[in-house]
Amino acid sequence: MEDNQHVRVPITRRRGWHILDAPPWDPNDQRAQRRRRATGPRRRAWQILEAPIGERPAPATGSEHGPSVPDDATVNFVLDLVLRIGEVQMASGAGASDVTATILSLTSALGLPHCEVDVIFTSITVTCHRSTGMAPVTALRVVRSRGLDYTRLSATEMLVQQINRGNLSAEEAYAELDRITRAPHPYPRWVATLAWGGMAFFVTLIIGGGLDVALGALVISALVDRLGRQLNKYALPFFFQQVLGGFVATGLATLAVETGLVPTKFSTLVASAAITVLLSGLSTVSAVQDAITGYNVTAAGRTMETGLMSAGLITGVALALNAAKVLGFGQVVPELPAQTALGLPVVTAAGAAAAACFALASYSTLRSLLVAGAAGAIGAGVYGGLVFAGFDPISSSAVAATLVGFCGGVLSRRLKVTPLVVAVSGITPLLPGLSTYRGLYELATQANGNISTLMKAVAIGLALAAGVVLGEYLAQPVRSGLGRLERKLSGPRLAGPLQPSQRRLE
Repeated sequence: MEDNQHVRVPITRRRGWHILDAPPWDPNDQRAQRRRRATGPRRRAWQILEAPIGERPAPATGSEHGPSVPDDATVNFVLDLVLRIGEVQMASGAGASDVTATILSLTSALGLPHCEVDVIFTSITVTCHRSTGMAPVTALRVVRSRGLDYTRLSATEMLVQQINRGNLSAEEAYAELDRITRAPHPYPRWVATLAWGGMAFFVTLIIGGGLDVALGALVISALVDRLGRQLNKYALPFFFQQVLGGFVATGLATLAVETGLVPTKFSTLVASAAITVLLSGLSTVSAVQDAITGYNVTAAGRTMETGLMSAGLITGVALALNAAKVLGFGQVVPELPAQTALGLPVVTAAGAAAAACFALASYSTLRSLLVAGAAGAIGAGVYGGLVFAGFDPISSSAVAATLVGFCGGVLSRRLKVTPLVVAVSGITPLLPGLSTYRGLYELATQANGNISTLMKAVAIGLALAAGVVLGEYLAQPVRSGLGRLERKLSGPRLAGPLQPSQRRLE
């Protein structure tokens, strides 16, 4: 053996090594060399957690650490945009939790840092905290007017989705929002008037009236709507409009009976249908939603508004009944209709048509009309079936409204329809117009009248609103991917985006 001859000693490879020891390396192992070139030199355990000092990038002199902070002009522009969007939602009847979630999602999508939102019944406040070294920026917007325009609400929600997906910049979104808010109603006013009359027509069929009585309800409800339209030109408060609406509807129905041209029960059914129409515009669902989700101040404001408008309606109906009694007109005791199996299809079809008419009167799109009609059919059919089976009206209303909220929560977003439109339209045919009229009749015409019947009507209204919110809550785990997301929210969602932000709404 020559002296310069190298003896190759086989290397024994170990299958494992201590975490602090370097693994054995064979210079002739081609596979290991390729892996070494691909992955770089192998480091020890503590080197995996922290790079060597020489390999760390040194920060440039004078550079700022952390994300860039937006300037005052950008913050003010974005806050004004999100406040205007929140105003549209609030004016259309969306809940405070929905408005809060929408604003937080928009501020996050448009690059603002941590923001806080405070929503009450008449105003929205947003504060943007940029950093500890800069003063926060706060903006406020007052919600001065309210109205039902579900086309505007739907268009605004489509705009919110486009912003959250990054398809629109703040400047483009502002221009689009200005176009949405300045656009006229999609239908002429006379179409909305016919829709309110059509709603009274089908509600009369639900409570047991014939075609002749339903036609009279259509005419009187249309006249009441035109009267309210004229009073709006003089900026008459809505409370007095409710007083005049209840007085005119009840008075015209009673006067028509005295002429002998219509059946005796005409006054009862027509007045009940007109009361249902006047009750349909109240924000009962939003008030209950705010109370359940913890926005108590907004819930108190909505409850006060609903109670005041209902009091105006009660005052008008009571004045008409007392005036008819003083004039010696005949009075008919209003009776709740008995539900029969043969009448159940009529109730279901009339419920679908009444819900669609309400959606049309609220300026909804064609797609929303169809979905609202389906929701009304479900609610009226379930309610009629439960009453026929022997359940009381309060329980039947709660179950029917829960099913409407559940179906609307599951299907409405897939059909690109706002759940709020489906929920409010679906329970509109079930509003306790006849129970309200009966309670007012007992208080106004009977010396020993009690308030129990009227309180029963209030209980039915609350059962409808709470049932819709419960149905939307139960629909959350059913929707694909929403079970985990909704746990981050403060409650059921009837409007706005599904994913507002990465943090919980407190």
